[in-house]
Amino acid sequence: MKTIRNFCIIAHIDHGKSTLADRLLEFTGTLSERQQQDQVLDDMDLERERGITIKSHAIQMEYNYEGERYKLNLIDTPGHVDFSYEVSRSIAACEGALLIVDATQGIQAQTISNLYLAIEHDLEIIPILNKMDMENAMPEDVEEQIIDLLGCKSEDIIRASGKTGMGVEEILSAIIHRIPHPTGDASAPLQALIFDSVYNSFRGIVAYFRIRNGEIRKGDFVKFFNTGKEYYADEIGVLRLTQQPRDVLAVGDVGYIISGIKTSREVKVGDTITHVKNPCDKAIEGFSNVKPMVYAGIYPVDADDYEELRASMERLQLNDASLVFEPESSVALGFGFRCGFLGLLHMEIIQERLDREFDMDVITTVPNVSYKAYTTKGEILDVHNPSGLPAPNYLERIEEPYISAQIISKSEYIGAVMTLCIGKRGALKNQVYLTSDRVELTMELPLGEIVFDFYDKLKSISKGYASFDYHISGYQPAKLVRLDILLNSEPVDALSTLIHQDNAYDFGRRMCSKLRELIPRQQFDIAIQAAIGAKIIARETVKAVRKDVTAKCYGGDITRKRKLLEKQKKGKKRMRQVGNVEVPQTAFLAVLKLD
Repeated sequence: MKTIRNFCIIAHIDHGKSTLADRLLEFTGTLSERQQQDQVLDDMDLERERGITIKSHAIQMEYNYEGERYKLNLIDTPGHVDFSYEVSRSIAACEGALLIVDATQGIQAQTISNLYLAIEHDLEIIPILNKMDMENAMPEDVEEQIIDLLGCKSEDIIRASGKTGMGVEEILSAIIHRIPHPTGDASAPLQALIFDSVYNSFRGIVAYFRIRNGEIRKGDFVKFFNTGKEYYADEIGVLRLTQQPRDVLAVGDVGYIISGIKTSREVKVGDTITHVKNPCDKAIEGFSNVKPMVYAGIYPVDADDYEELRASMERLQLNDASLVFEPESSVALGFGFRCGFLGLLHMEIIQERLDREFDMDVITTVPNVSYKAYTTKGEILDVHNPSGLPAPNYLERIEEPYISAQIISKSEYIGAVMTLCIGKRGALKNQVYLTSDRVELTMELPLGEIVFDFYDKLKSISKGYASFDYHISGYQPAKLVRLDILLNSEPVDALSTLIHQDNAYDFGRRMCSKLRELIPRQQFDIAIQAAIGAKIIARETVKAVRKDVTAKCYGGDITRKRKLLEKQKKGKKRMRQVGNVEVPQTAFLAVLKLD
């Protein structure tokens, strides 16, 4: 136990976590030259393409230091706010954290929120100044920011570079000297916390755990505390670049267990593994249940694929515990699932993964947040979906979720950032100058307003400098209306949205004109209307594709042409009554891109 160190790497997006993890693996000889590549722990194609970490990755390194052989268990975490649940689970499995700050950008919003997460769990923090090889690095300024934030001394901060490998030795010795070794009782009953799981199509579900007390041997009969299921540990081992089997794992070890579990409901992230014969008294405190921020419906393009989609979602949930879903049905789209995501990037990634890993074609409805509706009978309903809103005569009031947002930006962009927030019905709560040219703004904003394009706009007006982090602060009454889109007088429930009264007219008009561009022309006129209740607020028409029936009439009386046109008009009218309008998937997605 004395030679084990468990630590994770936390930072804002693009501050160089994965690159520094590469250098640590290289320096400790965990990687052979043949296995070396950039961001070696990001093993998903999506992660490589986008250059972001989506999943936490655990790996064990061995390092000889002062004649002693140390086992270092490293967890590389994502930096984006949408994947903060991954970070919180990684932190729960560690005793220390490397806090990485980019020397060219300084402290940003996610740095602070991840740091607070680590401090809540009493982790030992090692601050590291990364990207010191860059010409525009500002080590003195950024060091001051770190000292202000952590209250540490400047000699505690390690200067390093993930690209060149500078400072890696110092980091390793700091890990050994400053991070405490795991504590626990080797003779006590087994207690191991599951912090992640993956699905293997040949061997079933593989659970990753960290042992708090006791030990586990290959072939032991174990049970999962919360689900009460019992299994034999067919294989246990440690996580290197590949899984390496071991016969026994003891206190402080991080490893994996394969026990031939086939159904995903039997493994819950945050559960405790213990022995059947000599069980522990109580489960380890797991993780807080995740609260989705954004809800959207996911439906199979082909209705026959519903069961396949369910199986795909369950397997994906094993790998991404922050995904929440429940079955629902829609008039336009048939059977599907109502899914909760931590943000729009999370939603986009899930959609991509369903397509790539499970080959599922899906339609995603307009995302929205969850509202509280108070009825005249005194009931409180959670409304995730515009169709779930009670009729206006039964509705007393609606409350919407508000967030408290921390935005850190350069002082020259403050005016533009405030204008953006106030345009989104935000209110300024606090403004603090961290240094002479960096400001932290605390704003109160409705969550529904930042769901769509707030983050993109914030990045573009601040030239990529502003960073953003938020948490839910409560619910407040709101003047919300349900905006329906009608095609040929038929409502399309997948395009309905709950929207603030002041924005409804503008949004309805833009929606209609966008749909007019996207819906292909048919043999009959298509009326696209935006309606609030029975009141139509905007209309566009997709003109019919028409044959020139008067082509054969040249010369002669006008009544001959009129007769042919009237005959065509009747045919078009009849066609319109029986014809139905196909809405392409691009139309559902275009609503998200409305600017």
